[in-house]
Amino acid sequence: MRIGILGYGRFGRALGSLLLQAGHAYRAWDPVAEVPADHQAASARDLVDGHEALILSVPLPALSGVLQGLRPHLGAGHLVFDVGSVKAGPCALLDEHLGEAVPHAGTHPLFGPVSLARAERPLRVVLCPSSRHPEAAARVERLFQGLGCEVLRQSPEDHDRVMATTHALTYFIAKGLLDVGAGAELPFTPPSFHAIARTLEAVQEDAGHLFTALQNENPFASGAREGLLEALAAIHRSLAEVAETGGGEQLSIPDLGTRSPALQEVRDHIDALDQELVALLARRTELVLRAGRAKAELKVPIHDPEREAAQLLARRQWAATLGLDEQGMEEVFRAVLRASRSAQGNAG
Repeated sequence: MRIGILGYGRFGRALGSLLLQAGHAYRAWDPVAEVPADHQAASARDLVDGHEALILSVPLPALSGVLQGLRPHLGAGHLVFDVGSVKAGPCALLDEHLGEAVPHAGTHPLFGPVSLARAERPLRVVLCPSSRHPEAAARVERLFQGLGCEVLRQSPEDHDRVMATTHALTYFIAKGLLDVGAGAELPFTPPSFHAIARTLEAVQEDAGHLFTALQNENPFASGAREGLLEALAAIHRSLAEVAETGGGEQLSIPDLGTRSPALQEVRDHIDALDQELVALLARRTELVLRAGRAKAELKVPIHDPEREAAQLLARRQWAATLGLDEQGMEEVFRAVLRASRSAQGNAG
């Protein structure tokens, strides 16, 4: 499939890299962002004329104008889909401008440049088919599955309802925390804050326009924000009452419960942590495979003893800083490095 990407911002670039990894060539055009010469189309018209699949990676407020400008050049031989984080409005625009004549679908990749750079898995994509073009949806689904993605089919409205209480609320809460200084450099933080800190970092690394689009373009976001604010106000009032009258059992957050023995509780935590470690090793393997492909292009050997020695020394130092056994940690990472070499060798 000849693939064109209209819009080469951070997500457009990241998607292009994912396409290349899966063996798909692509070209892109953007009136502002710089596109590498070997992927650059001469114009939006050139992109449309030379490609059967057209991915619209443009800001949500610009989508209507983009579709209006492209429509005279699109026909039944094209496949058009967007990658926006809101779906009800964009899918309606695709139907309005492209109608029966041009096959189209809406999609929302549930990953971004940061998660791709970190090799996070699994990659998931929400697909919102147009009732007018079921085969277009099937083609888009096959394309994303070929990129290693899990594809979830949803109506645009159901997608936006879920995103209102997850994606939009996450950004809303993060914005509030950042505005009260939670994202500032702090001398210390408790473990309960670490996951929130990672969320704040991820939100700050996303495109600047995304916050407003998530809140104003999603028709269910306003209601979700109001529900959250009402819940927070109720908790705030209850805390004030507790301060005056005592008690407060109704405000406790449910824990693991008294039915679990202490040993089982610890084992459950260990199992959960080991599952996270396996997921992290899977991400590390993906990065190792990328390094292997880069080595193949440079025609350098997979095994780099000097690099591995430096890695092992650094990890011994990390272990010492945390009060862990240095030799034991080195043995762990020797096994990890052996697995990495094996993965690169098998890929080659």
